[in-house]
Amino acid sequence: MDIKEIIKKRKSVRSFDGRFLADEDRKKLNEYMENIENPYGIPVKFIWLDAEEHGLSSRVIVGEHVYIASRVPKVEHCEEALGYSFEKMVLYACSIGIGTTWIGGTLDRGKFEKAAEIKPDEYMMIVSPLGYPAEERSRVDRMLRQKIRGDERFPASELFFEGDFSTPLADEKALSLLESVRWYPSAANKQPCRIVKIGNKYHLYEKHTPGYQNAMAWDVQKIDMGIALCHLMCVTDGNFEIANPGIAIDDGTEYIATVTA
Repeated sequence: MDIKEIIKKRKSVRSFDGRFLADEDRKKLNEYMENIENPYGIPVKFIWLDAEEHGLSSRVIVGEHVYIASRVPKVEHCEEALGYSFEKMVLYACSIGIGTTWIGGTLDRGKFEKAAEIKPDEYMMIVSPLGYPAEERSRVDRMLRQKIRGDERFPASELFFEGDFSTPLADEKALSLLESVRWYPSAANKQPCRIVKIGNKYHLYEKHTPGYQNAMAWDVQKIDMGIALCHLMCVTDGNFEIANPGIAIDDGTEYIATVTA
């Protein structure tokens, strides 16, 4: 299964069948996580947490036995680095049949941070349950997915542009490639990523969602940008840089990074 198929296949899993992870699958995932890197060069540490041992749960999750927590140093671009690395883990897990979902709010953060032994100079932004998807979604799972319209994304004409933000991208080859980016997961499905293509360069911007409140010390939508960047890098095998092209933007838009295909 190639990366485009994995991206297309992956869905947030909140309903698990209650089975423990097979030792072989846990070993595969652990070995993969130990070698994950991100283009920012910022270390992201993954920590296995036993739900029963630490008394961990989430009100939107059923049937889980284990969680993966992540910790990252409090440095510039830590959100994007975390999003990128965590999504690499998520995609690999999907490829071997393990279900995941991004959780940043529906958890007892203090309890998770204590279990993960988070230090004062680190953030634990995201956790995910791990397990095998149940045949049927729970009622809460179905309601949440319907509420955030989890099976929908903005049309490409609102996300991808040519030259500047006034011209929707019309290049069919580029649009086909960017379809994998369009389906990246984002917090509450707000979809903040915008891309402007100039030549063979794809410039990523964060379109801050008006009125979207973030009580955390970090920018949740920058984590989303790291996820989108991960998808773009995976499908282009491109080169990463931070080199603002100086495109005119409004006050609610922020340059993030550039990928040269």
